[in-house]
Amino acid sequence: MTIAPHGGTLVNQLVSIEELPTALAEAELLTSITLSPWSYSDLDLIAIGGFSPLTGFMGSKDYDSVIRRMRLANGLVWSIPITLPVTEVEAAGLSVGQRIALRAPDGSLAGTLDLTEIYPYDKEEEASLVYRTADPAHPGVAKLFAQGDLLLAGTVRSFGRPETPFAFLPDHPALTRKLFADRGWKRVVAFQTRNPVHRAHEYIQKSALETVDGLFLQPLVGQTKGDDIPAAVRVRSYQALLAKYYPANRVILGAYPAAMRYAGPREAILHALVRKNYGCTHFIVGRDHAGVGDYYGTYDAQRLFDEFAPAELGITPLCFEHTFYCKACGAMASTKTCPHGSTEHVALSGTKVRALLRAGQCPPPEFSRPEVAAILVEAMAERSALAQAGE
Repeated sequence: MTIAPHGGTLVNQLVSIEELPTALAEAELLTSITLSPWSYSDLDLIAIGGFSPLTGFMGSKDYDSVIRRMRLANGLVWSIPITLPVTEVEAAGLSVGQRIALRAPDGSLAGTLDLTEIYPYDKEEEASLVYRTADPAHPGVAKLFAQGDLLLAGTVRSFGRPETPFAFLPDHPALTRKLFADRGWKRVVAFQTRNPVHRAHEYIQKSALETVDGLFLQPLVGQTKGDDIPAAVRVRSYQALLAKYYPANRVILGAYPAAMRYAGPREAILHALVRKNYGCTHFIVGRDHAGVGDYYGTYDAQRLFDEFAPAELGITPLCFEHTFYCKACGAMASTKTCPHGSTEHVALSGTKVRALLRAGQCPPPEFSRPEVAAILVEAMAERSALAQAGE
């Protein structure tokens, strides 16, 4: 038996194949708004149950409770507001009680929303409470400040899944739950990443795998900031790594079809709750989880988990120290297990790794598996060539 979804029920807001022709025809006659890529991915996650127990975009009571208390209005833990922003111009023709059509960024019909509320919100307050900063240089804050000044609330229905190049990876909670059950996995640890997996990641994943039945490696493949490694490149690197260094019968590579908010500790809580919906019982919380720049402390995300009773979260966080390769130990280690000084440690920042890749150099094997490094060097060379060609 797999773990219960957050709130007890796995939400399904997808219109059935039988209902779809009628629903599409009706939606063509409705007033519509076009979703941003961020809101489109939120619609998808609501529809497939990734954001259970949400059945739509949040109303003001849930919104206020989430930003101030990290709970829905009913008291259930939830750390990030899931909202649908619009401009005053877009909202001008809308009224509470009507059904509106939701269009994908390409203009195609994506679903509907039964409008229950149109309300203003304080962007500065949301930024300060959710992101812990109102600095517009923060990518999540910049996105927040650029969006509309009003929020729409209501239950949604989705007409189908967005087309992505990652359809071969399991990204639907009902499917992953079945995969885990078919393998007989009762204890499943999830790992969230938006970066290629390096040796430190591998070390903590395998340490966790020693205590559970299976590992669900679920990289985020939605919208990220421009200088992040593209999702397609990251997926290739995961495939190369898993093919050679992990037991195939104990690992599933999936996809998390979400946009990256870079909300640090609060996003770490969301990532854990979502993986609970996907059927995972444990969740790895590492160094500066979901962080960006120096906006969050190294272990702030891990400390935030301590503010909730285990039963409230319903998924077990596995907290790891910053890990590195120790030349004196001749192995991966952390400050908990290694007695040697930092001069013996190989630990490169993401900035340093990107600089090496841009120069066509592979990171040292103590930091990254050579198969992964080769994929990243090739991808960086392709990106540089395209950039030069566009000048």
